[in-house]
Amino acid sequence: MKIRINALAGIALAATAALGLAACGSGNTTPAATGSASATADAKPSGEITVYNAQHESLTKEWIDAFTAETGVKVTLRQGSDTEMSNQIIQEGAASPADVFLTENSPAMAQVENAGLFADVDKATIDQVPAEFRPSTGKWTGIAARSTVLVYDKAKLSEDQLPKSMLDLAKPEWKGKWAASPSGADFQAIVSALLELKGEAAAEEWLKGMKENFTAYKGNSTAMKAVNAGEVDAALIYHYYYYGDQAKTGENSKNVTPYYFKNQDPGAFVSVSGGGVLNSSKNAGAAQAFLKFVTGKKGQEVLQKGTSFEYAIASDVPANEKLVPLTELQAPTVDPAKLNSEKVTELMTKAGLL
Repeated sequence: MKIRINALAGIALAATAALGLAACGSGNTTPAATGSASATADAKPSGEITVYNAQHESLTKEWIDAFTAETGVKVTLRQGSDTEMSNQIIQEGAASPADVFLTENSPAMAQVENAGLFADVDKATIDQVPAEFRPSTGKWTGIAARSTVLVYDKAKLSEDQLPKSMLDLAKPEWKGKWAASPSGADFQAIVSALLELKGEAAAEEWLKGMKENFTAYKGNSTAMKAVNAGEVDAALIYHYYYYGDQAKTGENSKNVTPYYFKNQDPGAFVSVSGGGVLNSSKNAGAAQAFLKFVTGKKGQEVLQKGTSFEYAIASDVPANEKLVPLTELQAPTVDPAKLNSEKVTELMTKAGLL
């Protein structure tokens, strides 16, 4: 499984930073496809669309190949990180060649939504996705999900020594014992959930304790490898890094096991990957059809049967059988539309984590 890690230092705090990131994104992308006239909601989609993709490239290519085989619609893919792509869309505004935007985490979707750049998602698509896996606004929808986990060294920690809450990781007894990748969008989404669930003061206090206690690694897979190698006792990551490695050789995860906080704890946060149609789309009918396909049975079966090990969340398709069922995770309720990436960047910068 190909894992892409957002290693950017943080989300832009000013227009100049956003423009800089956008310039980096546009320099590494392929030319946009020229969209055909938009199909109506009832017509068969046709022509071409461009997808700005911050999801794993291999996963999205599976979706694209299946969609094109079914509809004949040509899809041009522009690949980048959550922050890179969202800032590029915002910088391009109404002139963006993007028809669809897909992400790994919700904060980048909320950023584009707050800029007023998403069209409403078709009701038929919304109806395929349970309410807990999409924003209350209906301006975009969940397409997949991943669970926060603490992977730990089984030789160093017994189950009764594990923290009862993610918040416990900021306590003195966890100093020097755990790792994370704070510069990535994955971790920043977790902090966004903490901010929404517990408020700014609690998030700021936890980040202060984190700075004192943790070891920084570049990328979640690297953090997991460090646990596996005995460098640290545990790491706060997303579940699929463990399951993806186990499905291969297991060499980077043979000494670790995932721990699920559950009990509606901030550490039980399930991050929703998003998909939305841009107001700028020149082929809105095909763009809406693509989003409906991804959240439909065939699109969700790509998650269920594939090697991404992300959770299927729509069209009543169960998750990959190797994963802990979503119903058992006891995740807290978080409206993805309310995740505030800019405030998180501010708080993490203040804490010296970015």
